[in-house]
Amino acid sequence: MIYSAEVQNMCSVAKGAYHGPAPIPEEGKWVQAKEIKDISGFTHGIGWCAPQQGACKLTLNVKEGVIEEALVETIGCSGMTHSAAMAAEILIGKTILEALNTDLVCDAINTAMRELFLQIVYGRSQSAFSEGGLVVGASLEDLGKGLRSQVGTMFATRAKGPRYLEMAEGYVTRVALDNDNLIIGYEFVNLGKMMDFMKKGDDANTAYKKAMGHYGRFDNAPKYIDPRHE
Repeated sequence: MIYSAEVQNMCSVAKGAYHGPAPIPEEGKWVQAKEIKDISGFTHGIGWCAPQQGACKLTLNVKEGVIEEALVETIGCSGMTHSAAMAAEILIGKTILEALNTDLVCDAINTAMRELFLQIVYGRSQSAFSEGGLVVGASLEDLGKGLRSQVGTMFATRAKGPRYLEMAEGYVTRVALDNDNLIIGYEFVNLGKMMDFMKKGDDANTAYKKAMGHYGRFDNAPKYIDPRHE
């Protein structure tokens, strides 16, 4: 280490007490984090790309500074799905500092990584007060049965009103309207369940019918429309 002449000519003055960093909550204990390996936590957050045409929800499970689990969910940009595939391979096994300084292919994923890094190193994780943290694989609970991301897709115009296209339950096939043309319910197909039924041997039509459901006052509605074509 090189010191300037001014510093070299200074006399020494004793430093006061060293209190260390403020402790942060980590997996059921309080930790004074001094190195990356001191950081553990499970959390998720959102990132967006520069033109803000797409977004990424990133979930990380960090154990002793190393990313042991990553779930990358994207929406709004077709290219981002391919970026997510690459990022999933890149992230695992890296320390969170390495991941923060790695090109994760897409602006939205990089931004999500930045936001998660801040949350984790400040102790603001989903597992902050869970003794031992969460098991590797915990992120899949957010996806539910069928392991599909929950997506909401709605379209509306002032001239023609709203259209429900995709709900958490699945792909919307029909929307129910009352006598005033207000939406009172919808019918959906849970594509995750449908694929599971088909993998177990059901033909496509049987699987389709078994995976259907409806919500609200759908039965006996005065009118039904296909939200994509009517």
